[in-house]
Amino acid sequence: MTGGSRGIGAATALRLAQEGADVALTYVRDEEAAEEVVRGVEALGRRAVALRADSGDPAEAAGAVDRAAGALGGLDVLVNNAGIGLIGPLEDITLADVDRVLAVNVRGVFLASQAAAARMADGGRIVTIGTCMTQRVPGPGGTLYAMSKAALTGLNRALARELGPRGITANIVHPGPVDTAMNPADGPYAAGQAAMTALGRFGTADEVAATVAHLAGAAYVTGAEFSVDGGHAA
Repeated sequence: MTGGSRGIGAATALRLAQEGADVALTYVRDEEAAEEVVRGVEALGRRAVALRADSGDPAEAAGAVDRAAGALGGLDVLVNNAGIGLIGPLEDITLADVDRVLAVNVRGVFLASQAAAARMADGGRIVTIGTCMTQRVPGPGGTLYAMSKAALTGLNRALARELGPRGITANIVHPGPVDTAMNPADGPYAAGQAAMTALGRFGTADEVAATVAHLAGAAYVTGAEFSVDGGHAA
């Protein structure tokens, strides 16, 4: 799993461990948070390893998959969770911003998926975390982020077609407003985000993780998009 040290990534790592998986997760800066997730997985009786890797670096994005497979003795499921958000006026976005967001959110996912496909036996699973903003952009400021995540829907469909003959599935999950440290349900912009959903509330990281875990075990679901957004796109 890429980006597994906090939020949706950490919740997914623990949920997959509950379902019987050993877990390798990447982090960029917060080693202690990553190691805390490792301890949580180990407390559930599974093996875990935290690997420092920047998904925006081509060598590290692909190399982390190989390192994970080597550490755990194989690879059955890849969860592409690492991503960065940049919200702001279109006229303020720099070329450096574009390059960095696309490097992490698009190129990094492609390279990790490519490396995973080479490592996986037939019947593997690729699950990618998108965003509700690929289906509905509720206001200004999200142009670069929405564009980067929308690219993943095309990648997901293409992976499903290319890897289907091997029984490898590829699916994408679009979270809506989710209560995390980066976007807390009691934050300054939370009320407006919650009001955009049909359920009128933030989701939890565990609710997203449950859908990821389901797809990690689903053999006849591929090339599909799943909204875990409380009706944000309804």
